[in-house]
Amino acid sequence: MTARKGTAARLQLLLIALVFIGPLMLAAWLYFGGSAVQPEGRTNHGELLQPFVNIRDVAPESPVHEHDDGHWLLVYANSESCDAGCKFALYTMRQSRLMLGREMDRLVRVFLHGESRPDSVYLAEEHAGLITLSDSDFIALLKNKRPSQLTAGGYYLVDPLGNLVMYFPPDIEPGDMVKDIKRLLKYSRIG
Repeated sequence: MTARKGTAARLQLLLIALVFIGPLMLAAWLYFGGSAVQPEGRTNHGELLQPFVNIRDVAPESPVHEHDDGHWLLVYANSESCDAGCKFALYTMRQSRLMLGREMDRLVRVFLHGESRPDSVYLAEEHAGLITLSDSDFIALLKNKRPSQLTAGGYYLVDPLGNLVMYFPPDIEPGDMVKDIKRLLKYSRIG
């Protein structure tokens, strides 16, 4: 009977150890084993631009600097005429800013256009507060800083210090862009 008690005690000890070690072993197997439930490791929807480029250093003569004092900038660049895709991008920027709620005053929308000026009546009626600038050098800088694997025609986020921070692809849902911007505004001590 003593041998049975010793075996039962060992079995109980093994079961107790499995209760504590089992979940840890399962988690390690799921994480390191290439399981489909492995975490992605990122939560942002836009692409972080690294290394940061300060537009004040790279393009000191840009007229955008007249509008960036203490504000985050959401920039859309389109050197062609403002067609339906351009108008949708401007709409997305406007809606994204409105979705920021109380924080929307910290963000300024900037539309960089090419040689042909956009319809000023349309912009005044539909996009009050939108800053429109013609700056081919700044447009070229943005095109060079866009990650090559991402689709052109998206949105750039510039922090109040003048750093290019993020790139959002043109097909991003406004809600996803707002999540990223809100997260940055929440943790930012500037702007």
